Amino acid sequence: MKLVFAGTPEFAAVALAALHQARHEIVLVLSQPDRPAGRGMKLQASPVKQFALANGMSVAQPRSLRLDGKYQDDAKAAQQVLKAAGADAMVVAAYGLILPQWVLDLPRLGCFNIHASLLPRWRGAAPIHRTIEAGDSQTGITIMQMDAGLDTGDMLLVQALPILPTDTTGSVHDRLAPLGGELMVQALTQAAQGTLVPVKQPLEGITYASKIDKSEAAIDWAQPAQTICQRIRAFNPFPGASTQLNGETLKIWAAQASDSPAVAPQSCGEIVALAQTNIAVAAMKSVVNITELQRPGGKRLGVADFLRGNALQVGQVLG
Repeated sequence: MKLVFAGTPEFAAVALAALHQARHEIVLVLSQPDRPAGRGMKLQASPVKQFALANGMSVAQPRSLRLDGKYQDDAKAAQQVLKAAGADAMVVAAYGLILPQWVLDLPRLGCFNIHASLLPRWRGAAPIHRTIEAGDSQTGITIMQMDAGLDTGDMLLVQALPILPTDTTGSVHDRLAPLGGELMVQALTQAAQGTLVPVKQPLEGITYASKIDKSEAAIDWAQPAQTICQRIRAFNPFPGASTQLNGETLKIWAAQASDSPAVAPQSCGEIVALAQTNIAVAAMKSVVNITELQRPGGKRLGVADFLRGNALQVGQVLG
């Protein structure tokens, strides 16, 4: 099938690779403009752009697709190349730009989206993060026929995936990404055969996964331990949950919740016990057992290695 692909991060690059391997003709790839990254803040191509160029695909990077917006020159140029592509369908995965109606109407079969949640739960920008933060027991992939709304289109294929107690955003991402590519290949096969059956999204159970902000990284020790640990897993690897100790920011990468002993609210954030396997920190009527952490400029370390180079004491308070 003749396809246009639109995507930016690694999640999308995995799907693009699956479509390429399935021998679809990818006539054009859209990806976000190169962004500064790394310590040198040099411009870096997105994973999707890197894969596309390595495999001889044409790439366009408009800053907007709105013909009446700030970057309308970019949009008009994109309109020309999209029309010239003559694609049967457009596949979208974590692209980062809203598709206006003129884009949705161009391909013969429309635009298909790979969404990393079980719609209508967790529509929006950060479904994997919010799923783990909320303590959901499962997530999955929804292949959706796109419309002008925010992840409101008809569902075409859905497959659930369990969330394990130790899962992080990173580990769930790494299982969902190949599943998304696999289901999209299946959806395109069925689209060509005319066997896809669109299903309207339920009106009940709608939630929105707002974009992750770095300000959310700070741990609030006055929350229950279970809530704190879910947020630590949700923010691994980005933005990384953090706390303050003696004016220094510590990243907390892994922790487990304990319901005992009960701790008075005024003690929240206090280190109540130290062991080779964990640092016990008081939360609201519960305890967070930290098992992996990191100092600024240092490596992620288990507690035993961390304590060898850092003298912590019972009674110190994390803020």
